[in-house]
Amino acid sequence: MSDVAESTTSKADFWFDPACPFAWVTSRWIGEVEKVRDIETEWHVMSLSVLNEGRELDHDYQRAMDENWGPVRVIIAASELHGAEWIKPLYDAMGGLIHDEGVKGRPEVIERALESVGLPADLAQYADSDEFDSQLRASHRAGIELVGQDVGTPIVALNGTAFFGPVMTRVPKGGEAGQIWDASVTLAGYPHFFEIKRTRTERPNAV
Repeated sequence: MSDVAESTTSKADFWFDPACPFAWVTSRWIGEVEKVRDIETEWHVMSLSVLNEGRELDHDYQRAMDENWGPVRVIIAASELHGAEWIKPLYDAMGGLIHDEGVKGRPEVIERALESVGLPADLAQYADSDEFDSQLRASHRAGIELVGQDVGTPIVALNGTAFFGPVMTRVPKGGEAGQIWDASVTLAGYPHFFEIKRTRTERPNAV
């Protein structure tokens, strides 16, 4: 029996910040789902830096939020100047460097990601520019308005119904990925379902 479900095309909208390890795991799950289910995914940028503006943060986390403006600004600039089709390739490149290779410096992440996908190196200048911040904030707001302020990343909309998450620490593969997708779609299809949560006991790992 095939793992591929016979069904009409489902739609996923995925909001991510490339710095978030939980979003990275969930995004890799979506890639596995695309192999076994008929889904169409649209990728959107959100920003932990925007989300945490005006909040009291400890020194280290505030520093991380300051540094994390760069990657999302560059992705938005690439989308505005070269087309929205570059959002996902840049996310894949940046996320792989940050989470799989452990590259810490955001300028290096940006430089290497642009080179790997074949976009102009001068897009890196937008990491320190607010020229496209209105578009970044609009993309961020579009996701947040679906779920409310008390969330993080990822935000995933399943056929139009959005949630924070699903948050996973490992990437389901094959038929298991499809089964979790089916369960998520079922929950999203019930208009009075809002939340499932438990304490995390391990760090995310997409390998």
